[in-house]
Amino acid sequence: MTSSVPSSGSQFLSLHLLETLVAVLPVRDENGAPKSIVYGGAERHMITSQARRRAERVHTRNRANAGVGALAGRGTGTRTREWALITARALTAEHGWEPEEAVRTARAVIEATGLKFGDPGKKTVANLTKVLLFAPSDAGARIAAHIGEQAGAVRAWAEAYTAAQAASAAAASAKKKAARKGAAAAQEEPPGADGAEGGAESGAAAEASAADAKLPALPAATRAAVLTALAPRDAIDIALYGRFLAEIADSPNVDGAVQSSHAFTVHEAEQVDDFYAAADDAKLDRKRNPKPAEKTNALDFLDAADDAGAGMTGYQSLITGTFYRHAVLDRLKLRRNLRAAGMSEEEAEEASVAAEAEFVTAFVDAFPEAKKNSTASTGSLPALVLAFEGERPYNYAAAFQNPIDENPVGGGGEGPAGPAAVKRLLKHHAFVSGRRPDIKSGRVLTYDPQIDELLGTLKDTAALAVTSAEELTA
Repeated sequence: MTSSVPSSGSQFLSLHLLETLVAVLPVRDENGAPKSIVYGGAERHMITSQARRRAERVHTRNRANAGVGALAGRGTGTRTREWALITARALTAEHGWEPEEAVRTARAVIEATGLKFGDPGKKTVANLTKVLLFAPSDAGARIAAHIGEQAGAVRAWAEAYTAAQAASAAAASAKKKAARKGAAAAQEEPPGADGAEGGAESGAAAEASAADAKLPALPAATRAAVLTALAPRDAIDIALYGRFLAEIADSPNVDGAVQSSHAFTVHEAEQVDDFYAAADDAKLDRKRNPKPAEKTNALDFLDAADDAGAGMTGYQSLITGTFYRHAVLDRLKLRRNLRAAGMSEEEAEEASVAAEAEFVTAFVDAFPEAKKNSTASTGSLPALVLAFEGERPYNYAAAFQNPIDENPVGGGGEGPAGPAAVKRLLKHHAFVSGRRPDIKSGRVLTYDPQIDELLGTLKDTAALAVTSAEELTA
């Protein structure tokens, strides 16, 4: 199998972006605090690549499913633990199965393929896989279609499988009880005593052998159907962002074509702990509409005391700053992934061009949705996007190793972080471009009129100014 980058382009498309965010909290750690790193001897706020990649992937999928953009109508993936429930819903809706049997059968089929499920004794997780599985969005419908076509054989197998599971679980439970009973007997009997203890050991051994009995194997045709449904196939976002599935050895992992870095502030971290007070509407209504004097009694002062103060108070941490982030698309890897998924060379080429255009759009437009309603963070637009091609990836984080000093230029600083970061980034790019002959097709895009004016004053940026995200890639 051969795949190559089009003669008009290099293997790697590098993207670099500067964006200024005010009073937001796109990601947080286990304590609810903003994430941070130390770089260049200064603490910086950080937005993880995982948060960015998910935002980009969901943005791409939603546009494709809505018939918008370069990938309109193409297959995409869903990452979830609910494949058994999704399959069961398709069995119920499309093939007339009873819901309880549908869930039980779907779980058995997927579990027998190699995926582990949650504790059967806990309803909330019993029918969820232990790991998130990134698979084509129609995988559940495909598995359900096979089960529906082979209903007789699959039903018979599923009944035998669940019966063997129940017997194995009962034997395991008996083994634990026998072990506890034997341990208790050993504590009561003097050293060297036998009889009850020996009986417990022999009983436990018999129960262990019963518990180790093998479950009936999934029919080969059904296993093949499940593996085919879960395979990456034509899901463009799996080819772009990759997937790792260790549980099923013969289901392919995908090394994604997109590499993403964590975003970080180009200056020292600036954080505010915002105190908030939430109003209780019912309490305020009582204050605005008190009882008439003739209807009060001696104990009403207790209700009045309860009506004092806010309904709820607390703190939330918010961050402000100009962030640098970077991603790179390996065009050759993307084409190889699509060819490995079953596309012809011509199909892979057409899909790769569309995927590249949509990836660039998502990189520019998508944003993590945490606290979007209270901070309007998803309305942010980048101050600058720089794109160029090369024979290897290029990360320009080193341009901001020394944090930007936002003091006025006359006072020894560089001024506001946004314009200062643009100057640094483009100066860094021009410098590197002069020493790396493979770098070409540099383009810059801004949504900030002040930055647009600034670009006109810079002597050498090694990049052509464009006015849309579509123009950032050839």
